Amino acid sequence: MPFQGVHVCLMVLLLSTLISSKLFQTCRLIRSTSDLPVLASKGDLTIGALFSLHDTVLESLLSFTAKPNPTHCSGFNFRTFRWMQTMIFAIEQINRNNRLLPNITLGYKIYDSCSTHFHALRTALALMSGHEEDLENPGCRGKVPVVIGDGGSTLSLVVARFLGVFHVPQVSYFSSCACLSNKLEFPAFLRTMPSDFFQVDALAQLVQHFGWSWIGTFAGDDAYGRGGAQIFNDEVKKLGACIAFYEIIPKNHEKAEMSRIVMRIRETGARVVLVFALEQDARAIFWEALLQNLTGIQWLASEAWITAAVLSTPEFHSILQGSMGYAIRKADIPGLQPFLLRLHPSKYPQDPFVLQFWEEMFKCSLGKENESSPLKRPCNGSEVLVNTGNIYSDVSQLRISYNVYKAVYAIAHALDSMLHCEPGKGPFKGGLCPNSSSIQPQELLHYLKNVHFTNEFGEETKFDGNGDPVAMYDLINWQLSDNGEVQYATVGRFDETMQPKLVIEEKNIIWNGNQRQVPVSICSTSCPPGTRKATRPNFPLCCFDCILCAAGEVSNQTDAIECEKCLPEYWSNTRRDTCIPKLVEFLSFSDTMGITLLAVALLGSCFTIAVALIFAFKHHTPLVRANNSELSFLILSSLWLCFLCALPFIGQPTSWSCGLRHTAFGIAFSLCLSCILGKTVVVLMAFKATLPGSNVMKWFGPLQQRAIIFLCTAVQVVICCTWLIVAPPVPFKLMTRETARIILLCDVGSPLAFSLVLGYIGLLAAVCFLMAFFARKLPDNFNEAKFITFSMLIFCAVWIAFVPAYVSSPGKYTVAVEIFAILASSYGLLLCIFTPKCYIILLRPEKNTKRYLLSKSGKKEYIKN
Repeated sequence: MPFQGVHVCLMVLLLSTLISSKLFQTCRLIRSTSDLPVLASKGDLTIGALFSLHDTVLESLLSFTAKPNPTHCSGFNFRTFRWMQTMIFAIEQINRNNRLLPNITLGYKIYDSCSTHFHALRTALALMSGHEEDLENPGCRGKVPVVIGDGGSTLSLVVARFLGVFHVPQVSYFSSCACLSNKLEFPAFLRTMPSDFFQVDALAQLVQHFGWSWIGTFAGDDAYGRGGAQIFNDEVKKLGACIAFYEIIPKNHEKAEMSRIVMRIRETGARVVLVFALEQDARAIFWEALLQNLTGIQWLASEAWITAAVLSTPEFHSILQGSMGYAIRKADIPGLQPFLLRLHPSKYPQDPFVLQFWEEMFKCSLGKENESSPLKRPCNGSEVLVNTGNIYSDVSQLRISYNVYKAVYAIAHALDSMLHCEPGKGPFKGGLCPNSSSIQPQELLHYLKNVHFTNEFGEETKFDGNGDPVAMYDLINWQLSDNGEVQYATVGRFDETMQPKLVIEEKNIIWNGNQRQVPVSICSTSCPPGTRKATRPNFPLCCFDCILCAAGEVSNQTDAIECEKCLPEYWSNTRRDTCIPKLVEFLSFSDTMGITLLAVALLGSCFTIAVALIFAFKHHTPLVRANNSELSFLILSSLWLCFLCALPFIGQPTSWSCGLRHTAFGIAFSLCLSCILGKTVVVLMAFKATLPGSNVMKWFGPLQQRAIIFLCTAVQVVICCTWLIVAPPVPFKLMTRETARIILLCDVGSPLAFSLVLGYIGLLAAVCFLMAFFARKLPDNFNEAKFITFSMLIFCAVWIAFVPAYVSSPGKYTVAVEIFAILASSYGLLLCIFTPKCYIILLRPEKNTKRYLLSKSGKKEYIKN
């Protein structure tokens, strides 16, 4: 609270305590109030009034040794003077009305509070005590039972605290601070001006309606400005908007501070700024904005300055055109303008305010020697009020004047209800009615709180439990007419009693810069679908960055807070605003990889058939006969099946293809390895049978060889059949949220069975390798064991490398690795075992003779007829 405000509050408390104390039977004023100019008119009942006819007080220096000189006020306010004249007009109109307060004449006593706390308190004290000649009145009984005023909220706060001690009703016409609705602190305060709470609610709805989320706020350094701006800030935050800055306008309008706070608009980038202040403070802001050439700002106005003529002058047109704000409802009061123009110093020589008004209006002096205003010319008597065109006589925007008018009539209707009270039906204890010959403030306060009437303009007048009227506002838009004057165009309304409360005619609005398009005031542009909002550190929530949704996530609305994950079967599109079905991926016959593997598999099967044909055509040659043609053809048949086993791995997995994949290659390789094992054992045993007395070969004849092959293959067949019965491989969809594809694979069903199939193949390969390794150095021109050893080395190397590759390969590459292992091992067996034989058969026929094969070995048992 300012230093001056602290002194005023202390003075209010001191005076209240002294006056209300029972220790004082008479009232003695420390400082006389007889020097205060007053306009009075006698009547049966006197209404007190306070108007801030001047802007400042010129206080004399206090020496404390002599009686201080009378105070003087400066800065005459024509607008407030019109309000005062409207009160007089309403009182005289009521006095002429035979239906309202018949046989009762209303008088008035009007003081100038000069827009200062201390002076407002002095004038309120004068209303309660009378002039010095009235000080003998015991108990300091007030001379007026009701007070109209004051104008500003800050002044009303001081006066309301003082009058509330005596329960003297106070009806303000311009005080809108929401704090005055507190009946515990201000029990006798009422007003015809809506509370700022409703105005702020209307402003917040206006901000929400036009989608402004980045708002700057200027507040006057008083109860009106600070209270209203703070409520506004809280309300817009609840609606999701942010306050770009909140600055207080200093009362002294210090140049450096004004420059700093206006510079805040540029720093924050706010394009919509609310100025919640009195017209004097608002003018200081706009003047500084002119100096800084600040344009393109959409100004929102509080009710205090939206219709202020001091701001509608041409120098402010460039920045204030298009300004918007709420004003209380206006009315056309018949007969008011002629009443205002009746004034003349010669008609009212005793009226202290008319003389000042006349001098200020015509910039002349009514003094004989012009001592008080040596720079002003003397008034010559030819001045005509009707030709001035001043705001005083402008009745086109009667808003506050209408509030004064309603305040007078509210008091009159309350008095009328008091006078028409029926004994026994009164509102007080026991049905008592008030004493009409001695109106008590407390009794009048009761009737004022319950007053309810409809005036001649069709408007309902009443007060709620907080002493506030029904909130109704006109939405005003500053528009320039063709002649360059400001027109206060009504482009909407706010009515607390209607639904919807706010109605706006957008097509009639002209925005700042003579634009028809609604201005945009945001800290960050809206995030389009496909993105989400990410708040910036150390910035309000309205300041954010737009982050593209991650892959697999979407947002299909503007300014999404979070991105939503797509269902497992779906993936986000490139714009990240829609979930689309994932691409189905498998090793198909149309893929380059699938085509390549298919070609390699078919080529291998062709090679196998070619070898079989060579062996078939050359079956009578010693080399083919020596290698057991039956086993050779069986090995070739199994290798042909191994190559064809790659085909079920290619294409979309189905139930039958998944079951066939692993079991077919498992049985085919088992058959192939069983044949190789049988051949290797026979080769090894053939040389062992040359020992004297050995009859081993009778146990490894053709029948025994077939038995070995059958038994070794049967084991794998049993494993595969059990696998297919218990937990067969089935197709499944591999759907991970991290990829945009659905991979169709075959689930092995039973990892144990799959491991047994591979393990058994590995066991057969290992046994074949050992047998071939033991027979690799047997004496022979063509030792097949060496080639079997090489083939088993390749086979084992391929399948050992297969395991880690299979585990680590993603998606369809897992299948490709498995096909590669099948084809590589098949090619290894085919090339290592049969390529040397085909080479001799086709290119070295001289070695394909019985003599050559027996030239060094001498093992005739090896040759099979």
